[in-house]
Amino acid sequence: MPANILVVEDEPAIQELLALNLSQAGHNPIRALSVEQAQLLMRETQPDLIILDWMLPGMSGIEFARRLKSDDYTKAIPIIMLTARGEEIDKVRGLEIGADDYVTKPFSPRELNARIKAVLRRRAPQMTDDPIESGGLRLDPVTHRVTGNDTTLDLGPTEFKLLHYLMSNPERVHSRAQVLDRVWGDRVFVEDRTVDVHIRRLRQALTVSGHEEMIQTVRGVGYRFSAK
Repeated sequence: MPANILVVEDEPAIQELLALNLSQAGHNPIRALSVEQAQLLMRETQPDLIILDWMLPGMSGIEFARRLKSDDYTKAIPIIMLTARGEEIDKVRGLEIGADDYVTKPFSPRELNARIKAVLRRRAPQMTDDPIESGGLRLDPVTHRVTGNDTTLDLGPTEFKLLHYLMSNPERVHSRAQVLDRVWGDRVFVEDRTVDVHIRRLRQALTVSGHEEMIQTVRGVGYRFSAK
């Protein structure tokens, strides 16, 4: 699944290289030349990952990362620091403020792609193309197919995204608001009960293979995917 990746880099040539590399990898790059511009863009779309240059005009990347990680609204967004500072103490400083990884310039596009994939796999697995399988239920993001005990299941696009999100975060209870943010997007204004409607449709689709009970309701809280 394509990820929205915010690139905060003040050198146009490097920003262009990053954006091209991300596009070729199937992601959607969002560009910003400064923290101020990044903040404006994030009011419209919350990214799935941020590639953040350490040295920026105005507010530094390290200070921006610190602010993002101290804000409940943005602290879950993974950050990869990108910088020419290669000393160990600088790497430690970046990781201590909450960055998920650290890439030193000059960098290999192939290495950066591998690091992006690794971070997304850890922090936002629903944004990767890796198949997920649990209890005989298999979801393949590349082919956009779901099978249950080798039977192909017919899911609508929203139900597919919903199942992908829940299977990527098993055994966790997700509130309706959390599901809306991650499946519909935080800038899409729909009622919480919309989630209930699509949960019912998802369960109905899973009855074909007998997997409907994997989508569990936690009364008064939300929903959980469990193979137990």
